[in-house]
Parts: sequence; C-alpha cells; structure tokens
Amino acid sequence: MNVFFSSIVLLLVYMTAIFALALWLKDNSIVDVAYGAAFVLTGWVAFLAYGEGHPRQWLMVSLITIWGLRLACHILLRKQGEGEDFRYRQWREEWRETFVWRSFLQIFMLQGTVIFLVALPALLVINSPGDRLGVFDLAGLLVWLFGFGFEAIGDWQLLRFKRKAENRGKIIQSGLWRYTRHPNYFGEAVLWWGLFLIALKVPYGSVALLSPLLIDFLLLKVSGIPMLEAKYQGNPEFTAYKARTNALFPWFPKPGGLHE
Repeated sequence: MNVFFSSIVLLLVYMTAIFALALWLKDNSIVDVAYGAAFVLTGWVAFLAYGEGHPRQWLMVSLITIWGLRLACHILLRKQGEGEDFRYRQWREEWRETFVWRSFLQIFMLQGTVIFLVALPALLVINSPGDRLGVFDLAGLLVWLFGFGFEAIGDWQLLRFKRKAENRGKIIQSGLWRYTRHPNYFGEAVLWWGLFLIALKVPYGSVALLSPLLIDFLLLKVSGIPMLEAKYQGNPEFTAYKARTNALFPWFPKPGGLHE
C-alpha cells in the first residue's frame, strides 16, 4: 500500500469508530471534535510509516498537529454542557427512520472524504518531500502563521464573549468580529493556502491546490457560513450586523454603527 491508500483505510476505520461513539452518545456533533484530530492522526501515521525525516515533512506534520490539536481542544471545550449542535439535531429530526445510515454516509463518511482531500498537501509531501526547503516553504509558513493566528484569536474572542452572562442571546461584533462575520473561518481558509504553498514544489504538488479550494467552497457555500447564519435569519441584530460586515474577507465595516 502507498501513503494515499493507507490514509483512506485509516480514515475509514477512524470515522466508523467515531460514528459508533456518536450513536452511543446520541450526539453526531462529536464529529466536529474528531475533525481536527483526524488530520493529526492521519499525518503522523503517514509520516511514521512512509516519511524520511525530511525537513519539509517535519514542517508539514508539525503545522497540522498544532492546528488540529488546537481546533479539537477548542471545539471540545466549547461543547461542554451544550449537547448536540443545532445543525446535527435538525438532521436527526428530519431524517427520522433513515437517521442511522444517512448519518454514517452523509456525515461521517463524507467528512472522512473531505479530510482526505484537504490533507493532500501533507500526504504529497510525505509521499515525496522534494528538494531542500526554499522560498515557497517560507512563504507558506508565514501565510499559515497569519491564518492560524487569525483563527485562534477569533475563536478565543468568541469563547470569551459567550462566557459572559450579559451577552446571552447577543451577537459578537467586537475584536476581529468587527471586520468579518467569521474570522475563524477566514483564518482556516488562509492557513490551508499556506500548506498548499509548502507542498507546491514537491512532485505533483499542484494537485494540493484542491485542498484550499475545497475548504473555501465548503466555508462559503456549504457547511460553513450558510448553515451557521441560517440560525440567525430574522434576527434584527444579525441583519444589521450582516449589512455592514463582510462575510469572510476582513474589511472595515460599512457605515451604520457598531454594537459593542
């Protein structure tokens, strides 16, 4: 087996195990915690089985580990006492008697497929690390650092905001959230472009372009912004916030005031 086929098998087993745990817990949203951890597991298993210890491989696996563990820990912390996320709860109610098999295919197996495709920069580097580190690796690292910082700060600001009782039912509009409605999503999108740059100079590195493009598409059109913002439709505060604040790319808010 090569690194790509081995990773597919690993993700199939891993996501099936998470599916079984979700059935037992009656909480499909644990897949969000498993998401970041899946990249860490896949990266390290691939590196230990097929890696050569090349600096580019170490760089890639290290960056994915830092990002994946932070994201998994953040979502786990955020989930404490919250129960199943509203998006998964809605599907549970809609799917009814088809819930089990649709959960397995449309949530867990689909998520595993997405993880494999998004992880292509790491898998390509582990498969064949190329020559010594160069300017693209430095540029990729800098882009990754910017994106990671933006995502982590945005998540921290939101978590701090929600922990204050006086903010219950309100929408955060301060800090990075003043300039974009989804700073965490923006940071996520950016950091995968950084990992793509690191992978660009290895054999078939251009294939890694699929990774950031897929992330951008999912965040903008599928499971990111559309699903999350559907929860706030009809909310006057959110309507005003949406009218003056960019969805993803940070920019100064349009005139209309700011609710701190």
